[in-house]
Amino acid sequence: MNVIYDIETFANVFILCARVANSPLTFYFEVSDWKNDSKQLIEWVRMLDSMGATMIGFNNVGFDYPVLHNIIRMGNATPQVIYEKAQQIIHSDDRFANVVFPSDRVCTQLDLFKIHHFDNKARTTNLKALEFNMRMDNISDLPFPIGSVLTQDQVKVLTDYCWHDIAATERFYNASMERIAFREQLTAKHGRDFMNHNDTKIGAEVFQIELENAGVQCYEYGANGRKPRQTKRNNITLKDCIPQWVEFSHPEFQRIKAWFNEQVITETKGVFKDVIARVGGLEFIYGTGGLHASVENRSFVADDEWMIYDMDVTSLYPSIAIEHGHYPQHLTSKFVEVYRDLREQRMQYKKGTAENAMLKLALNGTCGKSNDQFSIFYDPKFTMTITLSGQMMLSLLAEMLLQIGGLQIIQVNTDGVTVCIRREAKMYVDGICDLWQQMTKLTLEYVEYRKMVIRDVNNYIAEKMNGEVKRKGAYEYKKEWHQDASALVVPKVAEQVLLHDAPIRETVENWPDKMDFMQRIKVPRSGYLRWGDDTVENTTRYYVAKGGKLLTKWLPPLAKKPDQWRQFAVESGWQVCVCNDIKDAVLPINYEYYVAECEKLTLGVM
Repeated sequence: MNVIYDIETFANVFILCARVANSPLTFYFEVSDWKNDSKQLIEWVRMLDSMGATMIGFNNVGFDYPVLHNIIRMGNATPQVIYEKAQQIIHSDDRFANVVFPSDRVCTQLDLFKIHHFDNKARTTNLKALEFNMRMDNISDLPFPIGSVLTQDQVKVLTDYCWHDIAATERFYNASMERIAFREQLTAKHGRDFMNHNDTKIGAEVFQIELENAGVQCYEYGANGRKPRQTKRNNITLKDCIPQWVEFSHPEFQRIKAWFNEQVITETKGVFKDVIARVGGLEFIYGTGGLHASVENRSFVADDEWMIYDMDVTSLYPSIAIEHGHYPQHLTSKFVEVYRDLREQRMQYKKGTAENAMLKLALNGTCGKSNDQFSIFYDPKFTMTITLSGQMMLSLLAEMLLQIGGLQIIQVNTDGVTVCIRREAKMYVDGICDLWQQMTKLTLEYVEYRKMVIRDVNNYIAEKMNGEVKRKGAYEYKKEWHQDASALVVPKVAEQVLLHDAPIRETVENWPDKMDFMQRIKVPRSGYLRWGDDTVENTTRYYVAKGGKLLTKWLPPLAKKPDQWRQFAVESGWQVCVCNDIKDAVLPINYEYYVAECEKLTLGVM
């Protein structure tokens, strides 16, 4: 049995609402100035455990359960003590300090926040933003300031809000079923708890298991527990990281290689800036994130004479490590053996199986973890060897391809090259690619596009011959959960315009899904939003509307001007309609705004 739950803590009231997932069975507990359900709550949690139930929440491992665990530990809590514990957790500098170890939990916990890796700063989001992305009819924010002393009538309002959060969490739980089932399968197979692991952590742990099975020691153990074995470096000579067998004939590529050979670095993050080679009419930009080059504001269409040909390296970074024998020094050459074995194991399982997915995570996530100072894979020289080797090898492929007359490189993007060539030249491209694969020991995968439209290296759209579409940057509308899914009508219409010659205005005005026009703005609790003269919720849904009001964001003063709040226009010059309750979306859409936004993505690149 899975139980969705959420808590709310205020100065004089604590509530817990819960519902058996996808059922009408609900539970409510309150500890306040008027009521104390502490004992009943504790008995209920113990009953859930005896039934083998799992309690599911959003950031429950980091917040809800530590608060609940403290109530269980005390046996009979007061709302004031509960609130103090909640504030301690919220304001703690160490996000791990209050986490209760799985072995100490009274009842099993599943945290949707953790399995989606929202605890990573680059991916963090909140339930309100998810409510927007899930297109819920109502988006509700906390109805009272944190720390308020509530009346009994206000507790009723708070309870309604908590039930709303339960509904949102349940919807997100249902949307996460594939991730949950995957973790259940891994846990059952390996006898280790993967349930609250994000994908990256799963990959690293699976790799670690295989390393330990191969006799590699991943941790050092002492009186203070264990710590990861690592290779720390005072400096890195990049000449030692570059495959010196890669030789260039083009002076620009020669210059870049020579420059790298002279560098000694002490830091691996963001150390390269303005390292550019100008070759074939493109700027090849080298950086710790990979090699990038692209035409800008161009479109290419395949026909009987010309083709758009894309060559991607299969698993670039893992393949470099495996085929060229690179490894974090402390993990020894057995690292390469394990890497190769994992790749071979994956090939034995069909795509879509839990085993295939698990092994993919193990293969792809490991190189990234080599630059993580908390990881068993940490060796920054290994990181630089893998990334720079990839850039040198792709540069070599570009140089070799440019020997073909009439060939134009459209893009080089981290692990692949896209070109425009005459169809009769394909045999020469394939021949060069075969030679390059022999030289590098890497494998290329090929795709032919019908059409490709590029604004720049990070923003483009391409249609394969079978109709599948690859979207990047501003053209992407299949957003990940942590991303802002505002005004999806813009990239969706842009795709119709660029790939199928649809008229902009007519397509926007006849777009059938009104939710695609909705946008989201969020301000921290220290600030506020004003819609005309009205203060609205800190997370607000809106759309640009005729007859609407101006929306403004207000943030606290800076130290230099302590009395001056900072005001920022949202959609400057445009009036909007606020509709956290979708029933409030009564004003007509101002299509002019959305047409103008579509034109930004289409005009000049067609």
